[in-house]
Amino acid sequence: MIELKNLTFSYQKGRKLFDNLELTLKPGNIYGLLGRNGAGKSTLLKQICGMLYPDAGTCNVMGFDSRDRIPEMLQDIYLVPEEFELPEISMTRYAKINAVFYPAFDFELLNKLTNEFELPAERKLSQLSYGQKKKFILSFGLASKAKVMILDEPSNGLDIPSKSQFRKIIASCIDEERIFIISTHQVRDLENLLDTIVILEKGKILFNRNVSEITERISFEHDLSAYPESEILYSEEIAGKKSGMVKNNAGAETRIDLELLFNGVIKNSSLINSNFKNL
Repeated sequence: MIELKNLTFSYQKGRKLFDNLELTLKPGNIYGLLGRNGAGKSTLLKQICGMLYPDAGTCNVMGFDSRDRIPEMLQDIYLVPEEFELPEISMTRYAKINAVFYPAFDFELLNKLTNEFELPAERKLSQLSYGQKKKFILSFGLASKAKVMILDEPSNGLDIPSKSQFRKIIASCIDEERIFIISTHQVRDLENLLDTIVILEKGKILFNRNVSEITERISFEHDLSAYPESEILYSEEIAGKKSGMVKNNAGAETRIDLELLFNGVIKNSSLINSNFKNL
């Protein structure tokens, strides 16, 4: 489990990004961390990894204070950053050098994943395309068997078939002991993969709900002409029609539209959250 309690952090003195931030992330879930540029997503991920230290409060990861960065914690955290560089060595050599930092590393799984992504084993990592490098670093991270997997814009650089492969692979690797945190702007790529949606804006968590709760309470509609204003939670013009979110009074689960949800929360989080107040 990951628990952030009363976490405060500033890049500049007197200008707080996080002010008493509270967040709990539980194993067995895939969390979608959404937010505009500058909302604090990458900073939050770095707090969890122990790459940045809070000014006050705590960030507890699996019973460890993340700021201590002790090996017992780090061996169970794997971060796939949005930007990275890989050395001029083979995939096999890279794995032999770096797998020692992850006691549960599974070489057989790594081979399976790199084969599924159709990566050329004979080429050096530095010679691969950006998309191929992303596939390898994702494969290595999943093979590490780390209990906390942090993926920052993981679908960037992947073509359409690879995005489909990525979703299937992530779904197959989740278990009751692992936490996946996926920070992304590419919400369409991940709508069917996420369990919980966390929306961050200007260092504050505006929304934190399980997908099943969302779909039970909100209907995502692309033609609001038949709905009274009192039932509409958010609306926007799309292709000449009003699309948006309405109260799901029937309670039947509907398909989530992450773009509409994100836009609605950013515009009026209090109204959206009020729809869950009696849960």
